[in-house]
Amino acid sequence: MQMLEDVPQITNGVQLSIVQGYMAKFYRRYGTWVARNPILVLCSSVAVVLLLCLGLIHFKVETRPEKLWVGHGSEAAEQKQFFDSHLAPFYRIEQLILATIPDARHGKSPSIVTEDNIKLLFEVQKKVDGIRANYSGSMVSLTDICMKPLGQDCATQSVIQYFKMDPENYDGYGGVEHVEYCFQHYSSADTCRSAFKAPLDPSTVLGGFSGNNYSEASAFVVTYPVNNAITEKSNETKKAVAWEKAFIQLVKDELMPMVQSKNLTLSFSSESSIEEELKRESTADAITILVSYLVMFAYISLTLGDTPHFTSFYISSKVLLGLSGVMLVMLSVLGSVGFFSAIGVKSTLIIMEVIPFLVLAVGVDNMCILVHAVKRQPLELPLEGRISNALVEVGPSITLASLSEVLAFAVGSFIPMPACRVFSMFAALAVLLDFLLQVTAFVALIVFDFLRAEDNRVDCFPCIKISGSYADPDQGNGQRKPGLLARYMKEVHAPILGLWGVKIVVISVFAAFVLASIALCTRIEPGLEQQIVLPRDSYLQGYFNNVSEYLRIGPPLYFVVKNYNYSSESRQTNQLCSISQCDSNSLLNEIARASSIPESSYIAKPAASWLDDFLVWISPEAFGCCRKFTNESYCPPNDQPPCCSPDGGSCGLGGVCKDCTTCFLHSDLQNDRPSTAQFREKLPWFLAALPSAGCAKGGQGAYTSSVELKGYEDGIIPASAFRTYHTPLNKQIDYVNSMRAAREFSSRISDSLKIEIFPYSVFYMFFEQYLDIWRTALINLAIAVGAVFVVCLVITCSLWSSAIILLVLVMIVVDLMGVMAILNIQLNAVSVVNLVMAVGIAVEFCVHITHAFVVSSGDRNQRTKEALGTLGASVFSGITLTKLVGVIVLCFSRTEVFVVYYFQMYLALVLLGFLHGLVFLPVLLSMFGPPSRCVLVEKQEDRPSVSL
Repeated sequence: MQMLEDVPQITNGVQLSIVQGYMAKFYRRYGTWVARNPILVLCSSVAVVLLLCLGLIHFKVETRPEKLWVGHGSEAAEQKQFFDSHLAPFYRIEQLILATIPDARHGKSPSIVTEDNIKLLFEVQKKVDGIRANYSGSMVSLTDICMKPLGQDCATQSVIQYFKMDPENYDGYGGVEHVEYCFQHYSSADTCRSAFKAPLDPSTVLGGFSGNNYSEASAFVVTYPVNNAITEKSNETKKAVAWEKAFIQLVKDELMPMVQSKNLTLSFSSESSIEEELKRESTADAITILVSYLVMFAYISLTLGDTPHFTSFYISSKVLLGLSGVMLVMLSVLGSVGFFSAIGVKSTLIIMEVIPFLVLAVGVDNMCILVHAVKRQPLELPLEGRISNALVEVGPSITLASLSEVLAFAVGSFIPMPACRVFSMFAALAVLLDFLLQVTAFVALIVFDFLRAEDNRVDCFPCIKISGSYADPDQGNGQRKPGLLARYMKEVHAPILGLWGVKIVVISVFAAFVLASIALCTRIEPGLEQQIVLPRDSYLQGYFNNVSEYLRIGPPLYFVVKNYNYSSESRQTNQLCSISQCDSNSLLNEIARASSIPESSYIAKPAASWLDDFLVWISPEAFGCCRKFTNESYCPPNDQPPCCSPDGGSCGLGGVCKDCTTCFLHSDLQNDRPSTAQFREKLPWFLAALPSAGCAKGGQGAYTSSVELKGYEDGIIPASAFRTYHTPLNKQIDYVNSMRAAREFSSRISDSLKIEIFPYSVFYMFFEQYLDIWRTALINLAIAVGAVFVVCLVITCSLWSSAIILLVLVMIVVDLMGVMAILNIQLNAVSVVNLVMAVGIAVEFCVHITHAFVVSSGDRNQRTKEALGTLGASVFSGITLTKLVGVIVLCFSRTEVFVVYYFQMYLALVLLGFLHGLVFLPVLLSMFGPPSRCVLVEKQEDRPSVSL
């Protein structure tokens, strides 16, 4: 590439690329200007950031899980919206799990189905019924908010439903024997029906049993379904949340001691528990983060100062400079948060806790490199000369590293998950502001600090001046002596790496680890364990463990059919149902078949079908079901009012209902199927019909929210659902696989029947991201690495240097993924952001050494030695140790997510970066490094030169 004549191609004997030429020219002039006008630079740069901080008046934190983890335009979110608006929002779940303690000798848990334990459940229920929560002055009880599918009774899922929730029925019904009878006959025996008049499946109220051995159960599962609203801000939701808080308080204060006194364990959860615990988490780690800051501040103050000498440490130390640097980092974070708050972007807890630490870890390196570069300059130069020389020396590599970091973070803003996208945006701006403050305000502060030291003024108390001249103990022949670390790098570290045997070993070991990491990557599982996200002392930790240990049925699964055409001209009725004359490959038959192979389908049982029950209900064989009075209005079964008196009086065949007849004769139906008009007329009857002994197929309660009747008169039902259950899902991978299996199943059936069907379960919205998390991770990593490569190429104009940096970056990221597999760290949005950030942070370990190598003279070994001597110490103390010090504090965090995703991953990143930057990269450069840009300067300024 031919260069323009007005650009300085040769500076201090170094032939620069066109971009570096401009940068060197800019930094030389800029450094001189800052040294002459430090007050102006400091005040103006800080003022701009303070202006951004004004946005903090609009600061808000997002804690709603669905807003944190579900991307805009998510298919699962759209399906949830469809389900909620067309059918009914999935109910809120409040749950208690009482379990027996395993036997110490055999490790087997005894059965919980005993008289004492059932009576304890009645006592627990009495306490729960007595909860009165205050909401806007009115008292809210469970009966005000619970689901009541039939009449006035809550649809509480509990073993004591077999006694109609009444302790007085216990002895009259037969105690434990009655319960065990109901386990086997829950769907047929009238005495086993619940208080809300529906059969109660024992697998939903018991846990810790195998097969159908319900009597062996070691846990009672008590579930309170509570009505949900589509909007979070509705009064119904606020009432429910108020009750849930009182419920959790009652469990902690009264139920826990009561249950534990009976030698049982109790775990519990409410719908709002996760959100409340996440809010509590934000304060749980405040001290950890603060300590991390203090430790890093102390380390920065030490590392920026000269070698401590008792006689002059109060002058040569740099505590005030270190503190100012930390304050600038804080300002950059606040400026970033302020800017995004001003434009309406809500913050998250991850941002508040991690970004300040992250920016400090990223920003400290540049502080150390800048101060060390100024110290390396000859002391006979005036201060402005030293400042401008230092900026010319390290400015381009600092700019390159910072731009790479900003780009790597910015890439994360393409991740669809809001928590990670917002995190990446905030981090990118914070790192950019930090870089700008370092080359403006911090350079001005360096000027002030060196002026203070040269004027014999005490650090931290610059008003105090010490008499006598201050002689720098590290000074020698007009230049400071290199420190101990710099001498080690040049005289010990570099010569050892220069040995051919060592080079071969280093290349072999690093190559082997990369290959091993590639093989290990396949073992990384997608997911994010809920226990990890919550504080370690959260009551939900025990609850989630018990859910996976005891529950024998998974979450409800709905197959939702859109625009079901029930007209007699359509074949869709037979394509959906599973009774006689239905297609063998119908939806419900296929669900039943899938439930016979639960290991791969994750479907636990055949679906409850409103359509099958409706078709049976209207058939002439079901004599007591679909009946009409002589005036053609609906006639209920004989055991229901008005045929039977509501107070339980006589239910004879005479009276009001004696003239009722079945709705249809066989001759009225076409192949046992209703006509369009018959279907349209009788469906609302069916959905309003109460189930009873006279006709168990009534749809009220069981199917009230399974069919949308709005607009059904045209022969098309806009939405209807068939409910089944997933198998128990114990690990994150089970949730992901169950969702994938249900979607594949629905897609296959939709294609074969030409009917639009989708699966819906309440957890799908949060797990959809994991279906293609690998694709998301690889695309983002490729863009981040590509962006860094382009920045390197543009600034250095050297394909050779950029390719070496690219190779080391890829190796660090691949090795980090290998470490993730070894430590069982799952792949999720948090770890994807970490991997993308790893690209940005890893640049620090490569860029400075590569830049120093390129501008040194001599053969490759000599240039490697020179690069390690010049910048090896800065990379080790300024980059490796600062990050290490800050990271190690995070292992004391009370939240597992910090320990796993920030302590473990960052520690691995820092160690891998250090090993690659100070061991592998020097060896690689000494063997395959690019040619030197250092030239002998005679008088070449007026001739354009050719650069790589």
